[in-house]
Order: sequence, then structure tokens, then C-alpha cells
Amino acid sequence: MLLLWVLAVIPVGTCLQESVLLGVVQGVFEWLPISSEGIVALLSQFFVGELNPIDLALFLHLGTIPAVLVYFRRDWLDVLTFKNTSLLRFLVITTMVSLAVGFPVYKTIRDIMVGHTLLFFMGFGLLSTSFLQKFSVKREIGSIGLAVIVGVLQGLAVIPGLSRSGATIFGLSLGRLSPPNVLKVSYMMSVPVVLAVSTYLWWGAPSLLLKSLPALVSSFLVGLAALHLLINFARRISFATFTCIFGFLCLFGAVTGLIIGI
Repeated sequence: MLLLWVLAVIPVGTCLQESVLLGVVQGVFEWLPISSEGIVALLSQFFVGELNPIDLALFLHLGTIPAVLVYFRRDWLDVLTFKNTSLLRFLVITTMVSLAVGFPVYKTIRDIMVGHTLLFFMGFGLLSTSFLQKFSVKREIGSIGLAVIVGVLQGLAVIPGLSRSGATIFGLSLGRLSPPNVLKVSYMMSVPVVLAVSTYLWWGAPSLLLKSLPALVSSFLVGLAALHLLINFARRISFATFTCIFGFLCLFGAVTGLIIGI
């Protein structure tokens, strides 16, 4: 039924297969420290050339947001009913900092490909965190300080080539969260920022929503399945192993981006 509705409302001329493929790519890479914006932007230049590639890549995060809302629905209920005020405060701080940092960065250096260099630093940072954790070196960053750091890193993730997941996972690894909670908070904190960015982009180009609708639907479905697999995997490994794996993924994402030019 959902697919029939999508087929009925998408504009004539929209290439369904290519649009769905963009959504699948977004649904998989959104959760990994590999820039989904860069990959989607690269593919969109060939599939939907009439839209700004970076704007479309940012807008497609709107498809994976429902996956975060559905998968972490109990946590969102606790936040919205003020049962988890610490997480609510953390999300408010990170959102305010991210928007304050991200908007001017987006407006000024959106076309400067420095994200790969930053992603290298995130990768080495995660590997260093893994080393410190393995040898029981304690990290003493408080909740508010951690929220500010992670908010800045999320704001910088508008830079092409810098993975939002990689940046925020690196920042959260400096605190005292377990691997599943690092992922949970990283993905939950993206929701208010993505909603704000998507509204801004839609306001400037209202046709963006209908033209990207198949991609939004496929990114939600694939993203929900991928999120489930990743969280279950994180529950089975130690923090040192977790940060080591994601550190190497950051390095892989940076190298891949440099090679293919995204």
C-alpha cells in the first residue's frame, strides 16, 4: 500500500529505480562513519542532476529520521514526558550548539572538501580512545562539556566528506557511555537538527520533497533494518573493540572519499 501511494504521487519523469537506490545507500551509510552525504551527493549528480547534490544528500536524512524515532520510541517517550531529563538536557544542548556551528559552516564552506582530513582525525581519535580504554585510562569529561563537544562535531558534519556518525561517535566515546548507548545518543541527537535542516531546504525548494519521496521511503525501510543489526552488534562487543572498529571505519571512509572524490 505504501509503495502504491508513493508511485501515485511522485512527479512524472522521476526515475524510480535511481531514487530508490539513493535511499538504500542513505539507509545503510547513515549509521556508519562513512560520509553518506558524500556518497549520495556523488550518485545524485548522475541520477537527479537538476537538484543540488549536497542539498539532496542533506535532505535524505529526513528518510532515516523515522527509523530513529521508531527504533528508540521508548527512549523518545521518556524524553518527551520528562522521565529522562538528563538525556533531554543533553539533546537540547547538542542541538543548540550544532545549529549555531553548522549553519554558518554550511553557508560558507559547503563546497570545500576538507571533511576527509577531519574524518582522518576522528579515526585516529577513536583508535586512541580504544587504546586508553584497553589500558583502563579514565575519561573525566562531564555531561555538559561532552554535549558541547559533540554538538560542535555534529555541526561541523555539514562539511562534505565528514561523517556525522563518525564525528559524534568519536565525541561520545570521550564520555562514559557503553557502545549501544553511544550509538543511541548519536542517532537520537541527529533528529532535531535534521528536522531543522530539512525544513530550511524544503522552504527554499518545495519540490524537493516529492522528487525525493521514493528515496525517503526506501531509506526509512533499509535504515530501520540496518540500525537494528548495528545496535545488536554493539551489544556484543567491548568498548575498546567498538571504538577500534569505528576508528578503522573512519579511516576507511576518509581514504575512500579521497580516492573517489566525494
